[in-house]
Amino acid sequence: MTVGSGRLFLVATPIGNLGDITARALDALRAVAFVVCEDTRHSRSLMQHFGIEKPTVSLPAFAEGQRAGAILDRLEGGEDCALVTDAGTPGVSDPGEKLVAEAIARGLTVVPVPGPSAVLAALSASGLPTARFHFLGFLPRGGPERTAMLEEVRPLAATLVLYESPRRVGETLRDLAAALGERRACVARELTKIHEEL
Repeated sequence: MTVGSGRLFLVATPIGNLGDITARALDALRAVAFVVCEDTRHSRSLMQHFGIEKPTVSLPAFAEGQRAGAILDRLEGGEDCALVTDAGTPGVSDPGEKLVAEAIARGLTVVPVPGPSAVLAALSASGLPTARFHFLGFLPRGGPERTAMLEEVRPLAATLVLYESPRRVGETLRDLAAALGERRACVARELTKIHEEL
């Protein structure tokens, strides 16, 4: 760890129901010098709900590589910061992976603050085997990349968990059935919200 360096807190945020935020997440957000956000508008609403006022820095996925350096420089200067995404755990199908990797490469301290997770919420309520699972994130939209990923996971006996846009669920279920054969499946949507369905 760099002497005098700040810490990067990875703060999981609610995936729908604001009551799912943890006390530790709120403590971290209150304690840091600034908050790095996937979308500052979304994160400001969350922080305002809990009476937290902190300067924010935007870190959208498309600009993570370009913006990480300035954030890391502030950490090396001694400031603590929290990274939050719009919902769930930073770096899991959300911005954060590059920032965390570079923070570790620079010898900075990364502190996970776990909490809500769409992956685990869906898996735990799916009725599918939970002892072993493989998380795919978002499948490629199509073409040879999608076919290659489905070929790669075909031999796995573990439960497969993935994210998909509501507009493409039907197509994805058809592709999964064609590539993987007959398997039980669960589609979870609006988790922790009023219209939650599994």
